[in-house]
This record gives sequence, structure tokens and C-alpha cells, in this order.
Amino acid sequence: MRPAIAAHPEDASAVAAELKARVGQVARGAARAAVLGVSDGLVTNLCLILGLTGANATASAVELAALASLLAGAFSMAAGEWISVRSQVELFESLIGGLRRLIERNPRAILDELTASLEQAGFGRATAQVATTELPLDEPRFLRFCSMNLFGIDPDSLGSPLAAATSSFGLFAVGAFVPLAPWLFTGGAEAVVLSICLAGAASLMVGWYVARSTTRSVSFGAARQLAIVAAASAVTYGIGHLFGAVVG
Repeated sequence: MRPAIAAHPEDASAVAAELKARVGQVARGAARAAVLGVSDGLVTNLCLILGLTGANATASAVELAALASLLAGAFSMAAGEWISVRSQVELFESLIGGLRRLIERNPRAILDELTASLEQAGFGRATAQVATTELPLDEPRFLRFCSMNLFGIDPDSLGSPLAAATSSFGLFAVGAFVPLAPWLFTGGAEAVVLSICLAGAASLMVGWYVARSTTRSVSFGAARQLAIVAAASAVTYGIGHLFGAVVG
């Protein structure tokens, strides 16, 4: 027996629309790219700055190295994301092309697969067979339905390599700029403290954003992200301090 469902059509529509948007964002990898880009830039440059200050590097050396790290990391992230998304799109296009050719050669086999897929989803066999016979026969809609149900691929949402590369470049640069910013105006202990404080605040925001998109506690997510950044920074500072002591 189906559970009773409260009738709140306006609320339900709004929640469904928000959930659909979130699913699309996750499926396209936008949320992952955003978190990865900002977090990677943040951790990379904070660790670099603390490692250099632990080794007693000059303020100008720290500033130059951090700026070079920002640019190199941003270009590296952009190139990697472009290659990754481009390869994924090409793979999906190849699968969809194979499906299109199979539909042209043996549509009966595709209909049988769709019937089996609907049965696995919980439909009765008779209902599944009726549903497949009522599918739209025009190629774009039929191909899209088959692709989504058999492969889990939406031909209209394969992703954009250029958009992925551009966003990764910008997000990494933003994250890397946070701990670098104080060194553009000051130096020494003051710059170190400001870098740590700004990076800590940014880490809490990243953790909060990730947790807010899930069912986890936002305080736990923020604290976890901060702990990860703090641990990586402490290790890097310690290594830099030991290296500086040996060289000195």
C-alpha cells in the first residue's frame, strides 16, 4: 500500500525543481569542480607559503613563488579539466553513436532492453511492454530516452570542455589568491598570520558549502575541511623548517 502523500503542490514543485537543479549540477561535475578548484588552490598556496616561511625565505621570495604557483596551478587545472571532460564527451558520443546504429539495425532488440530495464525498475512486464510501445518514434527523443535509460547518459548534457577548463582556472586562482593576498601588502609574521586566518575562513566556507549540499551537519563539514587544511599546512611548515635548518 502506498504511503499517504501530503498535498502541497506549490511547495512540492519548488522542492522538485531545486532537487533537479542540484542533481544536474552534481551530474555535470560542477559542484565537484568548484570544491576541488577552490580547495586545491587554497591548500596548495597556503602550504607553499608556510613551507617557505618555515625555511626562513624572504618575503619577496614567498610572494614570487606563491604567484608562480597560482598561475602554474591554474593552468594545470584548466588543462587537466579540459582533457578530462573532452575525453568523457568523446566516450559518451561514441556510445550514443553505437546506440544510434543499433536502433537503425535492430530496433526490436532495443525495445526488449528497455522493457527489461523498466521491469528491473519495478514495473510489471505487461506495463513495461505497453510503455515501450508508446515511446516517441522520432529519432532525437527516442535516442535520448534509450540513452538515459540504458546508459544513464543524457545526450543534451554531456558537458563543455571549455567551460570546465575556464571555471577550473578561475576557481583555482581564487583559492590560491586567498593566502597570497596579504603578501602583496605586507610581509613577515603579520603576513603569515593573515594568510593563515584568511585560509582558515575560506576553508570553513568550503566545508560549509559541501555540507550544505548534503545531509551532513554544516558545522561538521566546516570543521573537517579546516582540520584537513590545518594538518597539511602544519606538515608542510615542519618540513620547510627542517629543510631551512639543514641548509642554514
